[in-house]
Amino acid sequence: MSETPRTRIQLENRRRIMEGALEVFSAEGFRGATLDQISAASGLSKPNLLYYFPSKEAIYTRLLTELLEIWLQPLEDMDPQGQPLEEVLRYVQRKLDMSRDMPRESRLFANEMLRGAPHISEVLAGRLRELVEARATLLSRWMQEGRLRQTPPDHLIISIWALTQHYADFDVQVRAVLGPDRDPYPEAAGYLTTLFRDLLTP
Repeated sequence: MSETPRTRIQLENRRRIMEGALEVFSAEGFRGATLDQISAASGLSKPNLLYYFPSKEAIYTRLLTELLEIWLQPLEDMDPQGQPLEEVLRYVQRKLDMSRDMPRESRLFANEMLRGAPHISEVLAGRLRELVEARATLLSRWMQEGRLRQTPPDHLIISIWALTQHYADFDVQVRAVLGPDRDPYPEAAGYLTTLFRDLLTP
């Protein structure tokens, strides 16, 4: 059956499937999730589920592919005409905001990476790598122009991922360390802004 819904009802059903799948896969992982669980979480019958997607793997792959596009958008939005340091800091803040607002998505993506990315390895080697290379070239140009301090640009991007996504992927650990009454995100935003501003100011 088609995976491209066209009617309002089809669009709504597909949205419900993606939301239900996110809930199940982020909690159970790919191996632990079942079509019955996704059906229950989405509020649709299993035959209805299979009308849109032929298998659990098809749902999972689509979910991850769409998630990667959302994950890459802040990097895509880095403005070559903008002020370099502010563009980097804006990227850091947007990535931290995504960890705060989309923890299930972040954990789902992290679990796929830990398993060797069997479902989206081609996307990582294609779309992700191309975008990172393009932004690394932009960062290198800004560094050569003396507008940012020299540092390996690709590792800069990777370190931003690590320092922002950690707050979603290891939320339990973070909150255990900080205590139940502290919201980690405002403090993290201030800390990371200072960290990267100090690192990159010429």
